[in-house]
Amino acid sequence: MEKLFLEATKENLLQVNAFIEENLEKIGCPMKAMMQINVAVEEIYINIASYAYGDKTGNAEIIFDKVEEGTVSITFIDSGVPYDPLAKDDPDITLSAEERGIGGLGIFMVKKSMDDVQYKYEDGKNILTLIKKI
Repeated sequence: MEKLFLEATKENLLQVNAFIEENLEKIGCPMKAMMQINVAVEEIYINIASYAYGDKTGNAEIIFDKVEEGTVSITFIDSGVPYDPLAKDDPDITLSAEERGIGGLGIFMVKKSMDDVQYKYEDGKNILTLIKKI
């Protein structure tokens, strides 16, 4: 298990990406899975950096773990406002962009590209875990 603790700012996205890619490379992750994971990680991290702390800045912890052979989990922990992105209904992708409205497409893409996405709010913290079979 590897951990990264940093200030949740958009500027730190490069550090988050490097942390994830380094750990995926260590375990020989295939390129397709790596790309899917990178897109999901970026979506979740940028949402934390943009919305978790309102006008203030807080911290984020990211935990990379090889759950079992061929499966990884990436957990995001923040102390921002409680928010369960999985509670929102998936957007109706059969509608045009104008009819569909704003928001929800990013987490929808995350849910579709990962094998499992779990959320819980515990001890004043948002805990979101991405699980991907590689």
